[in-house]
Parts: sequence; structure tokens; C-alpha cells
Amino acid sequence: MTLFIDPPRWPAHGTVFSHLVSDTSVAELHAFAATLEISPRAFDLDHYDVPAHRHADAVRAGAIPVDGKELVKILVASGMRVPARRRPKRLASALHQRWHSTFPGMPWLSEELVERWSEPHRSYHDLGHLLRVLESIEILTDPREHPELMAAAWFHDAVHQGQAGTDEQQSADLARNRLSMAGWDRDRCRRVAELILVTMDHKPDGHDVEAQVLVDADLSILGADSETYDEYARDVRDEYRHVPDHEFAPARAEILKRLLAKPVLFHTAQGAALWEERARDNVSREVSALEAIAGA
Repeated sequence: MTLFIDPPRWPAHGTVFSHLVSDTSVAELHAFAATLEISPRAFDLDHYDVPAHRHADAVRAGAIPVDGKELVKILVASGMRVPARRRPKRLASALHQRWHSTFPGMPWLSEELVERWSEPHRSYHDLGHLLRVLESIEILTDPREHPELMAAAWFHDAVHQGQAGTDEQQSADLARNRLSMAGWDRDRCRRVAELILVTMDHKPDGHDVEAQVLVDADLSILGADSETYDEYARDVRDEYRHVPDHEFAPARAEILKRLLAKPVLFHTAQGAALWEERARDNVSREVSALEAIAGA
């Protein structure tokens, strides 16, 4: 039994709720909720909302109590977290709250960044990707100790027109400009830009821990469960919908084969432990599918 529940702190309907999740399967989660006689209507895509007065019942039945941040880490690491793009009404608000808790005093910048990440031409490099990167960083390190890293995460795809190299450079330039306007000194702005540019080739310096964390977080989608990965692959294809299959498939396959040729995809010990094996399986599957298209 691998169920987890956080403290009842989420207000709604005149009470507060806990979140109940499984790190193994949604079927297990449904079965456990049924034993507690929790209504199926309390299921919200990847968790059950459990009212405060049932928290102790869930723990007695075998759910492991953890804090809210740990529960999110468990769900993300399991690969079962529902992509944030499927929660559109909540996503922008949640990201604004994250920004304000990390960078208080700059609400205007939060508004601009969320608007940029919400551009209609984005299918994968959208608010959902941003949230996944932020959550993955939280798995790999304490974000409170790395403000420049967190700023780089927020800005790393703030400019996205599907032009490799140019997008990263313009995102870095945007970060330098906006953070300077917000009062950050030149060295801090330079550091943020430096981190963003590492996402151009995903080859962090072996001594730069922050760069390694950012790269691993950016690539964490590769280590998702197969269904989530396949959705990611479809979204990437959609962003290049103007490119015909006979051009896209071999080009994408070549990029992925270069990834597989690397001795490691993930540079932090925790990132490798969580995502390396699944990532190689997922990428290999996509390469095979792309080669079949290219050879058709």
C-alpha cells in the first residue's frame, strides 16, 4: 500500500481538505478511496480531496502522512501528475502565487511572464512546462537557496518562436533587461542569463550545480510515464505543425539519437535515479516511431 496524504489545509465548501495520492497507480488510489467511502466526485484527475474530518481515518487505513511539498514531490516523481495544461483555470493563479512567494515586490513581472508562457502558438513550451520545471527543481534542491536558478527557470523559454539558439539568447536578454529594471545588480542578471544559455545545448559544466539542476528539470519530462511522454511528443510535433512529416521526423529523430548517445541524460544524482531509465526507454520508443514515419 503506497498512499500518501498531506495535512488538511486547502479551504473549500466551508471546510479544509487534504490531498490523497498514490505513487503506484490510479487504480490503487480509487480502491483505497472506495474503502474509505470517499465519493468518486472527490477525485480530481490525480488525487482525491479528503475533508479534514476524514484525515485521521485515511491515516489509520494506511495512508502515509507527509507535508504538502513532499506530497507534490512524490506525485511528480511517480510520473502520474496530470499535466498542468489540463488544469487551465488554476494554472495561471498557481504560478502567480509561486512567483510572489519567491520574488515578492515584482508583481508586474509575474504578469508579463505568465502572459508570455500563455501565447497561443505554444503547445508544449507553455505554462504546464514551466510548472513542471519549477516542481522538478523543488525535487532536486531547495529553491529558497537559489534565487538566480529560479529566475532562470521562469525566463528560460519566455521567448519561444521555435528557433533553436535564438530563442534562448533572446530569453537570456529579456531576463537581463527585466531583472535589471527590477533592481537586480549586473552580476545577478549575468548569472541568470548564463544559466538560461545552458539550456541551448543541455551540457552543464560539471562544477556548476545550479546549471545541472536546471538542465535536469528542463528534461525531466523525458522520464515521465509513457502516456505523459507520448503527450509531450505530440505537443512538440504540434509546435512544428508547419513542418511536413518527411522533414520533421528525421530531424527530430536525429536530435533524440544525439541525446541517447550521451553517457547520461541527467547530471544530478537524484535526477538520474528518478528519470534516467524511463527517459531512455521513452526516447528510444519515439526514435523508432519517427524512423518508421521517415521510412514510409
